[in-house]
Amino acid sequence: MMAFRASARITENWEHFDFAVADGVATVTFSRPEKLNALTFDVYADLRDLIAELPHRGDARVLVIAGQGRGFCSGGDVEEIIGELQKMEPAELLEFTRMTGAVVKALRECPVPVIAAVNGIAAGAGSVIALASDFRLLARSASFAFLFTKVGLAGADMGSAYLLPRLVGLGRATELLMLGDKVDAATASSIGLASKVVDDAELAVETSALATRLASGPALAYSTTKVLLTRELDMDLGSAIELEAITQALLMKSSDHAEFYSAWTEGRKPRWTGR
Repeated sequence: MMAFRASARITENWEHFDFAVADGVATVTFSRPEKLNALTFDVYADLRDLIAELPHRGDARVLVIAGQGRGFCSGGDVEEIIGELQKMEPAELLEFTRMTGAVVKALRECPVPVIAAVNGIAAGAGSVIALASDFRLLARSASFAFLFTKVGLAGADMGSAYLLPRLVGLGRATELLMLGDKVDAATASSIGLASKVVDDAELAVETSALATRLASGPALAYSTTKVLLTRELDMDLGSAIELEAITQALLMKSSDHAEFYSAWTEGRKPRWTGR
Protein backbone atom coordinates (compact mmCIF):
# COMPACT_ATOMS: atom_id res chain seq x y z
CA MET A 1 0.00 0.00 0.00
CA MET A 2 1.40 3.42 -0.97
CA ALA A 3 1.46 5.82 1.94
CA PHE A 4 1.46 9.59 1.51
CA ARG A 5 5.02 10.63 2.26
CA ALA A 6 6.79 13.83 3.15
CA SER A 7 10.32 14.68 2.00
CA ALA A 8 11.90 13.30 5.19
CA ARG A 9 12.98 9.69 5.09
CA ILE A 10 11.42 6.93 7.15
CA THR A 11 13.73 5.98 10.00
CA GLU A 12 15.09 2.45 9.62
CA ASN A 13 17.58 2.30 12.49
CA TRP A 14 16.46 2.93 16.05
CA GLU A 15 19.19 3.12 18.66
CA HIS A 16 17.31 2.56 21.88
CA PHE A 17 15.38 -0.65 21.18
CA ASP A 18 15.43 -3.39 18.57
CA PHE A 19 13.13 -2.88 15.59
CA ALA A 20 12.31 -5.10 12.63
CA VAL A 21 9.58 -5.57 10.03
CA ALA A 22 8.84 -8.91 8.35
CA ASP A 23 5.75 -10.04 6.44
CA GLY A 24 3.70 -7.06 7.58
CA VAL A 25 4.61 -7.49 11.27
CA ALA A 26 6.63 -4.71 12.90
CA THR A 27 8.30 -5.65 16.18
CA VAL A 28 9.71 -3.38 18.88
CA THR A 29 11.78 -5.25 21.45
CA PHE A 30 12.92 -3.41 24.56
CA SER A 31 16.58 -4.37 24.83
CA ARG A 32 17.85 -3.58 28.33
CA PRO A 33 17.28 -7.00 29.95
CA GLU A 34 19.82 -6.30 32.69
CA LYS A 35 17.52 -3.45 33.85
CA LEU A 36 14.27 -5.35 33.23
CA ASN A 37 13.92 -3.10 30.16
CA ALA A 38 13.56 0.05 32.23
CA LEU A 39 12.80 3.08 30.08
CA THR A 40 15.13 6.01 29.50
CA PHE A 41 14.37 9.45 28.07
CA ASP A 42 15.66 8.22 24.71
CA VAL A 43 13.48 5.10 24.70
CA TYR A 44 10.37 7.18 25.33
CA ALA A 45 11.27 9.61 22.53
CA ASP A 46 12.12 6.88 20.04
CA LEU A 47 8.94 4.95 20.81
CA ARG A 48 6.82 8.08 20.39
CA ASP A 49 8.44 8.87 17.03
CA LEU A 50 8.39 5.30 15.70
CA ILE A 51 4.68 4.86 16.37
CA ALA A 52 4.01 8.16 14.59
CA GLU A 53 5.97 6.94 11.56
CA LEU A 54 4.54 3.43 11.51
CA PRO A 55 1.34 4.11 9.50
CA HIS A 56 3.41 5.89 6.84
CA ARG A 57 5.90 3.08 6.28
CA GLY A 58 3.57 1.10 4.04
CA ASP A 59 5.04 -2.26 5.11
CA ALA A 60 3.59 -2.74 8.61
CA ARG A 61 0.06 -3.98 9.27
CA VAL A 62 0.53 -4.85 12.94
CA LEU A 63 2.93 -3.83 15.72
CA VAL A 64 4.24 -6.20 18.39
CA ILE A 65 5.87 -4.78 21.53
CA ALA A 66 7.97 -7.22 23.55
CA GLY A 67 10.81 -7.25 26.05
CA GLN A 68 14.08 -9.17 26.18
CA GLY A 69 14.96 -11.33 29.14
CA ARG A 70 12.89 -11.77 32.31
CA GLY A 71 10.57 -8.78 32.00
CA PHE A 72 8.44 -6.80 29.59
CA CYS A 73 9.22 -3.34 31.00
CA SER A 74 9.78 -2.28 34.60
CA GLY A 75 8.89 1.37 33.96
CA GLY A 76 11.09 4.44 34.11
CA ASP A 77 14.73 3.88 35.05
CA VAL A 78 15.19 5.11 38.63
CA GLU A 79 18.77 6.24 38.03
CA GLU A 80 18.50 7.62 34.51
CA ILE A 81 15.06 9.23 34.76
CA ILE A 82 13.80 9.71 38.31
CA GLY A 83 17.17 10.94 39.57
CA GLU A 84 17.38 13.43 36.71
CA LEU A 85 13.81 14.64 37.20
CA GLN A 86 14.77 15.87 40.67
CA LYS A 87 17.06 18.44 39.04
CA MET A 88 14.54 19.80 36.52
CA GLU A 89 12.47 22.97 36.55
CA PRO A 90 8.66 22.72 36.18
CA ALA A 91 8.74 23.57 32.46
CA GLU A 92 11.18 20.72 31.80
CA LEU A 93 9.13 18.33 33.92
CA LEU A 94 6.00 19.20 31.94
CA GLU A 95 7.89 18.59 28.70
CA PHE A 96 8.82 15.14 29.98
CA THR A 97 5.35 14.18 31.21
CA ARG A 98 3.84 15.35 27.93
CA MET A 99 6.34 13.18 26.06
CA THR A 100 5.41 10.06 28.05
CA GLY A 101 1.73 10.78 27.47
CA ALA A 102 2.43 11.24 23.76
CA VAL A 103 3.57 7.60 23.59
CA VAL A 104 0.18 6.40 24.86
CA LYS A 105 -1.72 8.84 22.62
CA ALA A 106 0.27 7.58 19.64
CA LEU A 107 -0.48 3.95 20.53
CA ARG A 108 -4.22 4.59 20.74
CA GLU A 109 -4.41 6.77 17.62
CA CYS A 110 -2.13 4.66 15.43
CA PRO A 111 -4.42 2.92 12.89
CA VAL A 112 -2.35 -0.26 13.22
CA PRO A 113 -3.28 -3.01 15.70
CA VAL A 114 -0.78 -3.27 18.57
CA ILE A 115 0.02 -6.45 20.49
CA ALA A 116 1.85 -6.33 23.83
CA ALA A 117 3.61 -9.65 24.47
CA VAL A 118 4.07 -9.45 28.25
CA ASN A 119 6.74 -11.71 29.73
CA GLY A 120 7.47 -11.10 33.38
CA ILE A 121 6.85 -7.73 34.96
CA ALA A 122 5.03 -4.82 33.32
CA ALA A 123 5.31 -2.05 35.91
CA GLY A 124 4.75 1.68 35.97
CA ALA A 125 5.04 3.08 32.45
CA GLY A 126 5.50 -0.49 31.19
CA SER A 127 2.06 -1.40 32.49
CA VAL A 128 0.52 1.62 30.75
CA ILE A 129 2.22 0.80 27.43
CA ALA A 130 0.65 -2.66 27.65
CA LEU A 131 -2.67 -1.12 28.69
CA ALA A 132 -2.63 1.18 25.66
CA SER A 133 -2.08 -1.76 23.29
CA ASP A 134 -5.03 -3.43 21.56
CA PHE A 135 -4.14 -6.96 22.66
CA ARG A 136 -2.27 -8.06 25.77
CA LEU A 137 -0.90 -11.61 25.55
CA LEU A 138 0.51 -12.64 28.93
CA ALA A 139 2.87 -15.40 29.92
CA ARG A 140 1.73 -17.16 33.09
CA SER A 141 4.71 -15.62 34.90
CA ALA A 142 3.68 -12.10 33.81
CA SER A 143 2.35 -9.47 36.16
CA PHE A 144 1.19 -5.86 36.17
CA ALA A 145 1.92 -3.16 38.72
CA PHE A 146 0.59 0.38 38.30
CA LEU A 147 2.98 1.47 41.01
CA PHE A 148 2.99 5.26 40.59
CA THR A 149 1.59 5.95 44.07
CA LYS A 150 4.34 3.76 45.55
CA VAL A 151 6.89 6.32 44.38
CA GLY A 152 4.80 9.22 45.67
CA LEU A 153 3.17 10.18 42.37
CA ALA A 154 -0.44 10.17 41.20
CA GLY A 155 -1.72 6.78 40.10
CA ALA A 156 -3.24 8.64 37.16
CA ASP A 157 -0.32 8.82 34.73
CA MET A 158 0.09 8.63 30.94
CA GLY A 159 -3.65 8.24 30.46
CA SER A 160 -4.03 5.29 32.83
CA ALA A 161 -7.00 6.83 34.67
CA TYR A 162 -8.76 7.23 31.31
CA LEU A 163 -7.98 3.83 29.80
CA LEU A 164 -8.06 1.44 32.76
CA PRO A 165 -11.63 2.13 34.01
CA ARG A 166 -12.89 1.58 30.46
CA LEU A 167 -11.19 -1.81 30.40
CA VAL A 168 -11.77 -3.21 33.92
CA GLY A 169 -14.37 -0.85 35.45
CA LEU A 170 -14.01 2.06 37.85
CA GLY A 171 -13.88 -0.02 41.03
CA ARG A 172 -11.05 -2.27 39.85
CA ALA A 173 -9.20 0.67 38.29
CA THR A 174 -9.39 2.58 41.57
CA GLU A 175 -7.89 -0.37 43.42
CA LEU A 176 -5.11 -0.92 40.87
CA LEU A 177 -4.13 2.73 40.44
CA MET A 178 -4.47 3.81 44.07
CA LEU A 179 -2.83 0.85 45.80
CA GLY A 180 -0.34 -0.05 43.08
CA ASP A 181 -0.24 -3.72 44.08
CA LYS A 182 1.08 -6.42 41.79
CA VAL A 183 -1.54 -8.20 39.66
CA ASP A 184 -0.62 -11.70 38.52
CA ALA A 185 -1.57 -13.11 35.13
CA ALA A 186 -4.52 -15.13 36.42
CA THR A 187 -6.05 -12.08 38.09
CA ALA A 188 -5.35 -9.94 35.03
CA SER A 189 -7.26 -12.46 32.95
CA SER A 190 -10.20 -12.62 35.36
CA ILE A 191 -10.70 -8.82 35.38
CA GLY A 192 -10.25 -8.35 31.62
CA LEU A 193 -6.78 -6.82 31.71
CA ALA A 194 -5.30 -9.73 29.74
CA SER A 195 -6.52 -10.72 26.30
CA LYS A 196 -5.06 -14.20 26.78
CA VAL A 197 -2.73 -15.99 29.20
CA VAL A 198 -0.45 -18.72 27.88
CA ASP A 199 2.40 -20.88 29.16
CA ASP A 200 5.69 -18.99 29.18
CA ALA A 201 7.17 -21.22 26.48
CA GLU A 202 4.19 -20.55 24.21
CA LEU A 203 4.17 -16.74 24.39
CA ALA A 204 6.30 -16.19 21.29
CA VAL A 205 4.30 -18.73 19.28
CA GLU A 206 0.93 -17.29 20.35
CA THR A 207 2.12 -13.74 19.65
CA SER A 208 3.37 -14.71 16.22
CA ALA A 209 0.09 -16.47 15.40
CA LEU A 210 -2.02 -13.44 16.34
CA ALA A 211 0.33 -11.02 14.57
CA THR A 212 0.26 -13.16 11.41
CA ARG A 213 -3.52 -13.36 11.53
CA LEU A 214 -3.81 -9.58 11.77
CA ALA A 215 -1.13 -8.93 9.13
CA SER A 216 -2.68 -11.34 6.62
CA GLY A 217 -6.30 -10.34 7.23
CA PRO A 218 -8.45 -7.42 6.01
CA ALA A 219 -6.12 -4.68 7.30
CA LEU A 220 -8.39 -1.79 6.35
CA ALA A 221 -11.27 -3.35 8.29
CA TYR A 222 -9.03 -3.88 11.31
CA SER A 223 -7.61 -0.36 11.28
CA THR A 224 -11.00 1.35 10.91
CA THR A 225 -12.38 -0.81 13.74
CA LYS A 226 -9.54 0.39 16.00
CA VAL A 227 -10.02 4.01 14.98
CA LEU A 228 -13.76 3.88 15.68
CA LEU A 229 -13.29 2.15 19.02
CA THR A 230 -10.95 4.97 20.04
CA ARG A 231 -13.09 7.81 18.68
CA GLU A 232 -16.38 6.53 20.06
CA LEU A 233 -15.24 6.26 23.68
CA ASP A 234 -16.66 9.69 24.48
CA MET A 235 -19.41 10.00 21.85
CA ASP A 236 -23.11 9.85 22.42
CA LEU A 237 -24.94 6.94 20.79
CA GLY A 238 -26.40 8.97 17.93
CA SER A 239 -23.00 10.36 16.93
CA ALA A 240 -21.43 6.91 17.15
CA ILE A 241 -24.10 5.33 14.97
CA GLU A 242 -23.73 8.07 12.36
CA LEU A 243 -19.92 7.69 12.31
CA GLU A 244 -20.26 3.92 11.91
CA ALA A 245 -22.84 4.34 9.13
CA ILE A 246 -20.52 6.62 7.15
CA THR A 247 -17.53 4.34 7.70
CA GLN A 248 -19.41 1.19 6.77
CA ALA A 249 -20.75 2.79 3.58
CA LEU A 250 -17.19 3.67 2.56
CA LEU A 251 -15.86 0.18 3.32
CA MET A 252 -18.66 -1.37 1.28
CA LYS A 253 -16.75 0.04 -1.72
CA SER A 254 -13.41 -1.37 -0.56
CA SER A 255 -11.47 -3.99 -2.51
CA ASP A 256 -11.54 -6.36 0.45
CA HIS A 257 -15.33 -6.28 0.69
CA ALA A 258 -15.59 -6.97 -3.05
CA GLU A 259 -13.05 -9.77 -2.65
CA PHE A 260 -15.13 -11.33 0.13
CA TYR A 261 -18.14 -11.50 -2.19
CA SER A 262 -16.09 -12.92 -5.07
CA ALA A 263 -14.57 -15.55 -2.78
CA TRP A 264 -17.98 -16.43 -1.35
CA THR A 265 -19.56 -16.89 -4.79
CA GLU A 266 -16.56 -18.95 -5.95
CA GLY A 267 -16.41 -21.10 -2.82
CA ARG A 268 -12.88 -20.14 -1.81
CA LYS A 269 -11.12 -18.20 0.94
CA PRO A 270 -10.72 -14.44 0.44
CA ARG A 271 -7.33 -13.07 -0.62
CA TRP A 272 -7.14 -9.90 1.44
CA THR A 273 -5.14 -6.92 0.18
CA GLY A 274 -5.93 -4.42 2.91
CA ARG A 275 -7.56 -2.00 0.47
